[in-house]
Amino acid sequence: MVQATTKPSRAKASARAQAVARASLTLSSKNYSSWSLRGWLLARFAGLEFDEVMVSPDDVDARRELLLLAPSILVPCLTHEGTTSWNVMAIAYTLDEAFPHAGLLPAERAARAHCRSICGEMNSGFANLRSALPMNLKVRHKSFKIWAGAQPDIERICTIWRDCLERYGGPYLFGARRTMADAMYAPVVTRFLTYAVPLDTACAGYCRTIMAMPEMKEWVAAAVQEADEIEELDMEF
Repeated sequence: MVQATTKPSRAKASARAQAVARASLTLSSKNYSSWSLRGWLLARFAGLEFDEVMVSPDDVDARRELLLLAPSILVPCLTHEGTTSWNVMAIAYTLDEAFPHAGLLPAERAARAHCRSICGEMNSGFANLRSALPMNLKVRHKSFKIWAGAQPDIERICTIWRDCLERYGGPYLFGARRTMADAMYAPVVTRFLTYAVPLDTACAGYCRTIMAMPEMKEWVAAAVQEADEIEELDMEF
């Protein structure tokens, strides 16, 4: 009798454990949402197995976020082992704690501080770039007049890239291994390509490195298949 009652109990416990262990990541548009791409890349870099939960393109709050009208960004949202994290920096640190050997932060202390700093800068800054060059993976503009207010953001990002590539040797921002910094700046790469932003040799090479990643190829292929369109983000200049 003891064995008969113990086995179902263990089976239930195992089922509960598996349910808790299975992670999910809430995403909005793969074509337009730079924040969704960042969260998705972070999870993939960490080696996390997760289910994608896509927010409907008709969702009012998600649309406000994509159009930069929302006071905060709540998508992507990661649910993992009983915890919920939103904001890509929170997701990055949650994944780094859960998967310390994934290398989301560099191994050396000074490099880790540097990585956190440039990730934080992307997370909270570059508002003019976001407004002037919205993410759109379905189009390519051969010539695009960049709003003057966005140019300082472009120059600052290129300075960050050149400094990292020179200091750590490339091909990624912190050397041979991808870190959370590459996930944070990958959407900028797509913006630069979409709007034909002129780049020097080092920055253009970094863009090629990012776009050659299998994860980026997978994301872009899915983005192209999206049926929804947001007219305000489909610039035709």
